[in-house]
Amino acid sequence: MTTRFRAFRAVLGLAAGLAVASGSSVAALAQDAAKPDYPKQVIKLVVPTPPGGMADLLGRVISQKISENTKATVIVENKTGAAGLIAADMVAKSPPDGYTIFLTYHATASILHLITAKMTYDPVKDFVPITYVAIAPNVLIINPDIPAKTVAELVAYGKANPGKLSYASQGKGTTGHLGGEMFAQATGLQLTHVPYRGAAPALQDVIGGQVSMMFDIVPLAREHIKSGKVRALAVTSAERVAALPDVPTTAEAGIPSVQGGAWWGLVAPAGTPRPIVDWLNAETRKAFDSKEVRERLTEQGLIFVLGTPEQLAEHQKKETERWGAVIEKAGIKPE
Repeated sequence: MTTRFRAFRAVLGLAAGLAVASGSSVAALAQDAAKPDYPKQVIKLVVPTPPGGMADLLGRVISQKISENTKATVIVENKTGAAGLIAADMVAKSPPDGYTIFLTYHATASILHLITAKMTYDPVKDFVPITYVAIAPNVLIINPDIPAKTVAELVAYGKANPGKLSYASQGKGTTGHLGGEMFAQATGLQLTHVPYRGAAPALQDVIGGQVSMMFDIVPLAREHIKSGKVRALAVTSAERVAALPDVPTTAEAGIPSVQGGAWWGLVAPAGTPRPIVDWLNAETRKAFDSKEVRERLTEQGLIFVLGTPEQLAEHQKKETERWGAVIEKAGIKPE
């Protein structure tokens, strides 16, 4: 009797062990099924600006580090034209398989559809967010011959000399253009907008005195600020920028509503599976783990975010609302 009971217990134990093993196998299979069979081929990261710019630099850091940290191969494709619209449209129409991704930025995500009459993509519906990468705040710079050392002094000078101040921009719809409109709306100044085809010629004319002032991104303006070719009055960020620690924020300068600048985020075509999005999010964040990389780019004026897909979606929404209000008040019509 005792022997039979022991045998029965042994059978029960074996059955229990098999059940646990079976359950573990099922769990393991479920876990493997949840993982994307990705990547199996080259990932193309589309950058909507030419080589050498800040977007291109960020794109190449991402591609290089993901390639180094994983077995994946990531290449950068610079596809320029129409302020990024051509690149965004191409990615929006690509298969949602994670092999074509896009380094979107403020224009393609939050501005172009507000000022372009014939849009070929929807910046929200046609993409899924991956991660909000970085910000490059604008900095208000003026020609040194203008007798103003602070924003308050600039406003006082402008009101004492109505119509005399002008501001350069990188072109219609850029944050330099809309930042100038926002500044005029916040201060009541009369400012003449002088659009250029890009930041470089606009900055050169501010340096030369042909135009009074400009909102340029910190990475492009900082060397000219340090050399004294232009004078910086405020950065349009919530906190001071490490690259220009002595320059106050717009809030400190008394115009807290004047915010904004360039920013970049990584997105994929709508319908891209969430496991792939999560993989790209995690690997993009790892790409900037290097202290050397982060310090080098922070010294140039970048502020890193590297958050969740949901944070990018929320930021894009707020930016669209911010610039939409400026565009509506300024009476800028789609063309």
